[in-house]
Amino acid sequence: MDIKVTKLDGTAAGEISLSDEIFGLEPRGDILHRMVRWQLAKRQAGTHKSKGRSEISGTTKKMYKQKGTGGARHGAKTAPQFRGGGKAFGPVVRSHAHDLTKKFRQLALKHALSAKARGDNLVIVSDIAIDAPKTKAVKENLAKLGWANALIIDGASVNENFGLATRNVPHIDVLPVQGINVYDILRREKLVLTKAAVEALQERFK
Repeated sequence: MDIKVTKLDGTAAGEISLSDEIFGLEPRGDILHRMVRWQLAKRQAGTHKSKGRSEISGTTKKMYKQKGTGGARHGAKTAPQFRGGGKAFGPVVRSHAHDLTKKFRQLALKHALSAKARGDNLVIVSDIAIDAPKTKAVKENLAKLGWANALIIDGASVNENFGLATRNVPHIDVLPVQGINVYDILRREKLVLTKAAVEALQERFK
């Protein structure tokens, strides 16, 4: 498919041909859902922890005699039902990550790119180079372009001035092409790719 290329000032800069195998698929929600779950699970720290009964420091002496008190039978005070006792089946330090094949992750990225292209939320720009890192000027320019909520993907490295200028702009994310991922694509309304990013993606999936 062919799509128009624009400049940061909104003027036309020709056209570029996009691969239908990357940007022309029929998006499947189940594939995108599995990929987002995988990403979110993988980034969980998994450091939440509570002490079990064996980890509680306290006497193991029997609280009172087994029979004749008229109450329930109890042993040590470290049991879960007592204040300060160990937690039964509490959380432990672990990894929340689960397996997802490399081919599936690549397919999910293609479906995410296709979803943006199909929804007319894909924008191609010639480049994002600017002369000075002025946040106010860039913010006004993005507002004119209608990029209030966007993920901007540059080539192998992000233009330094543009990266600095957009660092404090809310709802605007800027990443190099190596950092492109399904979750960030879907959480932003617009996907903006530079020509360098498009070429790198098409080379990657060739």
